This record gives sequence, C-alpha cells and structure tokens, in this order.
Amino acid sequence: MQIHERTRAYRYDGIDLPVPPHLAGDPQGLRAYHATLYPAILNAETIDAGVTNGVHVTEYRRAVGTKG
Repeated sequence: MQIHERTRAYRYDGIDLPVPPHLAGDPQGLRAYHATLYPAILNAETIDAGVTNGVHVTEYRRAVGTKG
C-alpha cells in the first residue's frame, strides 16, 4: 500500500489562489484570507472540483441571484 499526499489548490474565477503554509490546514482561515484578495469569496459557494493532475482542487463559485 502506498500513500500519496495530494496538494490542494484553491481557485476563484479561473485564478489559482495562494495558500500560505500557516493556513493550509484551516479552511475557514484560508477562506477569510482569500476574501481579503477577492471580497466576493465571502458569499461564494465552495465546490470540490476533484483531482486534476494530482492536485485536489477546491473552487469558490459566486452566488448568482437577483437583488432586492
């Protein structure tokens, strides 16, 4: 049996976002960090996009709807 650790990548609007090592294990802290770069991430939905080329991808997708 072999264990392969996968790296994680976070994307928003087709852009790969940085993952600081001190936040790599804290999804809520990482989301807050990414929201400082793109404030719409606070209201975005988190989608597990699966594994691509050995990297586990998580996407933030903007909530779509109407105002008012």
